[in-house]
Amino acid sequence: MATSTKKTFTADYEIHASTKMLYPYIQTASGLSEWFADNVTISPEKVYTLTWDNEEHKAILAGHRINHFAKFEFLPENKEDEKDPSFFELKLEVNELTQTTFLKVTDYSDFDDLAELQDLWDGLIENLRKVVGG
Repeated sequence: MATSTKKTFTADYEIHASTKMLYPYIQTASGLSEWFADNVTISPEKVYTLTWDNEEHKAILAGHRINHFAKFEFLPENKEDEKDPSFFELKLEVNELTQTTFLKVTDYSDFDDLAELQDLWDGLIENLRKVVGG
């Protein structure tokens, strides 16, 4: 039996913007398509289609709390995924002392090069900072 090779990547990014301002960018199709993917659409069945380099990946919004977090679970592409789906979660946290906003990224996937994944997320967050001016 094949064992899952999925790994969890987490990182915290400081972003100079309020959670209210950031939330639409982590939860809506239009917000996500401004920094996260080349294009994002939502079907009437609430399935998000995330497009990178003309490759489509389908996900559902598995959980969210307004101004706090959004968790997207990728629809299974094989039997292994059905038991252990890949997901990513974008969580907004505010340091009460400094009032600094952090975006905590959790990426659970079978992407095995964590250094490359770190670079990928660093680049994505840089896009987000440019979009929100933070």
